[in-house]
Amino acid sequence: MFDLHTHHDRCGHARGTMRDYVHAAIDAGLHTLGFSDHTPFFAEPEDHHRPWVAMAKSEFPRYVTEAEELRKEYADRIRILVGVESDFFPEHAGLYGDTLRRYDFDYVIGSVHVMDGVDLFRPERWQGATDDDLKRAKEKYCDLVAQSARSGLFDVLGHVDALKAACPAMSSIATPATERMVRAFAETDVVVEVNTSGSTKECGGWYPDPDILGMAAHYGVRMTFGSDAHDPERVGEEHEEVRRTLRELGHRHWYVFERRRRIELPL
Repeated sequence: MFDLHTHHDRCGHARGTMRDYVHAAIDAGLHTLGFSDHTPFFAEPEDHHRPWVAMAKSEFPRYVTEAEELRKEYADRIRILVGVESDFFPEHAGLYGDTLRRYDFDYVIGSVHVMDGVDLFRPERWQGATDDDLKRAKEKYCDLVAQSARSGLFDVLGHVDALKAACPAMSSIATPATERMVRAFAETDVVVEVNTSGSTKECGGWYPDPDILGMAAHYGVRMTFGSDAHDPERVGEEHEEVRRTLRELGHRHWYVFERRRRIELPL
């Protein structure tokens, strides 16, 4: 059992310290826990841009140091991986890539949280939107996620249909952009997570939704698991349900990482 996607109090919108997550993972019977808190906003001039979303730039080295120290301290009880969840901003891809390469991470999750300068998880973003507005937004989002896959910056792509989080209607909007996105995952051989945090949002369920999961299986996309826990109580949540679903879809392996090297595990 493993969980590659967890957040902690440094990001400003999660509860619990990194040590709390280690204890929760051990109590839940996990063999591997991945730390993956949000990167700072590296391209912004201030040290701590949007403190309710991500840690300060000056805090980032301390995050990595604490993760490494906990890895050593608990080595005889649980395997700890040191990772990070990075935003994808195409205009700042070079800066993010250069910054992240300074650290010896086990993996980097790439996620799109912001589009057109607005947080995707804010319900008011969609107020007054017409069906055409929603379709255009979905197409733009899918193309942006596909671009993140092609960037080569990331080992894992996070919550790849998060556009539905505060707008569940997005799941039912049909567009060829969805399949183009999934084909980009296969063509770039990037790993995609099944993320169980949709249950904490208006959309419910998992990211990605069943249609995209089925499409990913058809194209042979490699998968992994992450709870995206922002509370220690959610660590490993629905791990076995995800394992069972992936096997039913025809997958026989999923993946963890070590020093940016992909490791295949049987489902």
